[in-house]
Amino acid sequence: MPERRFVYTPAMVGLTALVLLVPLAGMLLLLRQPRFDVRWEHHPAHFWLVLITAALSAVLAYTTGAAALRRGDARVLFVSLAFLSAAGFLGLHALATPKVLLDTPNAGFTLATPVGVALASVFAFLSSLTVSGVRWGRILRIGLLVLIGLWAAASVLRLPPLHGTSVPEVADGILAGLAVPAVLLYGVAAGRYLRTWWTRPSLMVLSMISAFVLLGEAMVALVFARNWALSWWEWHVLLLAAFVLVVTGVRIQWYEERFADLYQEDTVAGRRELSVLFADLQGFTTFSENHDPAEVTAMLNTYFEVVVPPVVRRHGGDVDRIIGDALMVTFNKRGDQPDHARRVAAAGLALQEAASAVRAEHANWPQFRVGINSGVASVSLLGTEGGRTHTVIGDTVNVASRIEGKAPGGGVAIGPATKALLPQARTESLGLLSLKGKAEPVEVYHLLDLA
Repeated sequence: MPERRFVYTPAMVGLTALVLLVPLAGMLLLLRQPRFDVRWEHHPAHFWLVLITAALSAVLAYTTGAAALRRGDARVLFVSLAFLSAAGFLGLHALATPKVLLDTPNAGFTLATPVGVALASVFAFLSSLTVSGVRWGRILRIGLLVLIGLWAAASVLRLPPLHGTSVPEVADGILAGLAVPAVLLYGVAAGRYLRTWWTRPSLMVLSMISAFVLLGEAMVALVFARNWALSWWEWHVLLLAAFVLVVTGVRIQWYEERFADLYQEDTVAGRRELSVLFADLQGFTTFSENHDPAEVTAMLNTYFEVVVPPVVRRHGGDVDRIIGDALMVTFNKRGDQPDHARRVAAAGLALQEAASAVRAEHANWPQFRVGINSGVASVSLLGTEGGRTHTVIGDTVNVASRIEGKAPGGGVAIGPATKALLPQARTESLGLLSLKGKAEPVEVYHLLDLA
């Protein structure tokens, strides 16, 4: 589904702000006119409303988390943790519905929503800051899941201070103590995202701003609402609306790099010290001309099924693209692999080892050439909807491609920058090679092993 373009105007911003303030106006009306705050106690409706909200938040947590770790973007990672916190604790709150899991009310399950939404506000605020790297991302996510699990266990076992049988959801000290800082954090996060939106208008950023505002309003409603009254149902609906807004924004975005509008500047256009590996099949054109397309396809699939896993899984490379018989892989694209030169060299050798095993059974198949280079490159988001890609560009990449063209069949060639980072590697010179686009010849080396 292509991304739709919207015209952003001050009037649109004002209208959006007005719409977002309607829930607070409704809450104020219910508080001033209690006769309108009618009571409706319907346990199945509560259970499914909260569970659906938790499920939406969990889906967003998974998709944003995958994007964050793939691109090394801390902002999207914190957004993912905010969704995960809300999803986990909302799921526990759904279990607080009488007769679902327990026969009597449970303090831990009842308090799960304000705790989860308040914790999410911390991550929302952190997402509005500029933080580098995501090396700690998986650890933090595991820690959050452990916390949710411990809360669930303490609730079921009724451990102090979660040993009560009921918790009135009114403006008591616990809820107010959670709500005040949470509302402030959501407000600051929304304000900072608004500055980003003003310089880079996008539907995704606007969806996040609206979601943070609604989550803050839900905390306000949660403090003042009367149990099972209309005001109590309002904060449940506000939570659902917040996540529906973001899901809608995600669905409207083009599927390639859905969360690119949330990326930090360094992710969109940063510089990295990295290594690049190029590989293609020597004699592929001749092989294609002499064989049926189905055979060519089978050959490529067989090769890629065995050569890609050792490069990606064993040595941590990121496949930038596969075009026909050509493969481009980057190392340290996220800035989390200081040993990228050794990784790329080991990956190149592993690729050739895996390809040799395949070729031993198919002697007439072409063999891979591998070229490697290291240096500084620009990490960039290129293109627009229907053609966006997160890639690396620069002289380092171009030279790697040229070195690959000079590599011997079945061998790995590396440039001088990579060799300098691998002082223990055993190599032999392939001589000074004139590479297209380079004013001076570059000495290229045949990598034999890492020693």
